[in-house]
Amino acid sequence: MTETLLSPFSLERDIKKSRFLASATPLTSIEEAEAFISRIAAAGPDATHHCWAWQFGPHCRCHDAGEPSGTAGRPILQVVVAQKLDRVAIVVSRWFGGIKLGAGGLVRAYAGTAAECLREAPKEPLIERIKLSFHCPFSLIGLLQSRLPEWGVEADTPAFDALGAQFILTLPEEWREDITQRITDLTNGQAQIRLVEEN
Repeated sequence: MTETLLSPFSLERDIKKSRFLASATPLTSIEEAEAFISRIAAAGPDATHHCWAWQFGPHCRCHDAGEPSGTAGRPILQVVVAQKLDRVAIVVSRWFGGIKLGAGGLVRAYAGTAAECLREAPKEPLIERIKLSFHCPFSLIGLLQSRLPEWGVEADTPAFDALGAQFILTLPEEWREDITQRITDLTNGQAQIRLVEEN
């Protein structure tokens, strides 16, 4: 089961006089990941490094931010993957304390701080959601609007036209067949239900 974070979370550790601060956040887009990284860097201009990684569906990126190649960004990303997280960005900021950690020490410090932060952060299962669209005649709008909340389906405000209203619903992928059947039954097959493709 893939999970994502419920809310932003941070955790701080001191390792051989260097201060490490891991800041993690859930994502709704790749652009959000870039903005989060910039925000963290701007909030800690005195930090020696802001190393980061993010995962969003099939897309991921990581960066060592000036640390020796392969000692920070990739270990952080490996932690995200190992903990089966998605739609997550994490920045581990370091304030150098005067003692060099060496390549192995850096990998352990960055990966360890990221792992502890993500382990302690509140999480929720990542449920794949879809959008369904259909048209409903005026005579059935009231009935439909009373049923949708009972079924636990999110509905956008319907768009009215001369013949009735266009509905767009958001629901977990696994409910698709059940909800499609319920709407078909309720409208006596009048509703042509189609999947809305996200661009």
